[in-house]
Amino acid sequence: MIAFDRPWHVVGLIGLVVLVRVAIPRLAFLGRSRPLLIEFDDSLLIALLVVFCVLRPFVIQAFYIPSGSMLPTLQEKDRILVLKFWYRVMPPRPGDIVVFRAPKAAYYSNPAENHDLTEQKDFIKRLVGCPGDRLRVNDYALFRDGKPVEEPYLEAPPVYGWPLDPSRDLIVPPGQYVVLGDNRNNSNDSHRWMLPTMGRSEVHAPFVPRDALLGRAWLIFYPFERVRLLH
Repeated sequence: MIAFDRPWHVVGLIGLVVLVRVAIPRLAFLGRSRPLLIEFDDSLLIALLVVFCVLRPFVIQAFYIPSGSMLPTLQEKDRILVLKFWYRVMPPRPGDIVVFRAPKAAYYSNPAENHDLTEQKDFIKRLVGCPGDRLRVNDYALFRDGKPVEEPYLEAPPVYGWPLDPSRDLIVPPGQYVVLGDNRNNSNDSHRWMLPTMGRSEVHAPFVPRDALLGRAWLIFYPFERVRLLH
């Protein structure tokens, strides 16, 4: 199924509708139905322009869930609607399910699924840390500012410790955010992200910049039996 997630998909669809609009007046066999078909095609073209040139870039967009990193909240092959305007009017908050442009560290941390490091991908995770927050994971729980965070949405408690130095919290710098999957033990997220350095070592790179946040997940709309709002 074409999801119209690439520019050439959109251009091709609009171009097809325009070609049909040009062809209809020349098809004599349509007879008296031509005015009706022209009106329908014009309406369709306007609708497509509104959706792809106004709503989708700035208001709302559909996304497909390709993996189980957000289980049980989001199932593989779920389709969701994301409010792209949300973070233009509201600040990001811990607990939000966010769609964001994946940082390079996410690609390096999972090379089996990211062969092309120049490709731009969108990820979906749960935002757990905002600027100024102090974070750590130990004793099977996420701690924020020294207090355990209640996370009833998790697939299972985290079995890892994080950051790598257990004696220090991770402090989120200004303009940066930390994200983790609800399937905490099987998610390519902030706790795994590393970047290579000049030598053979790697440096931890757990942050998502503010301008990479694309929107807040709002609604599962397919499959129909799973339709629900996301909190």
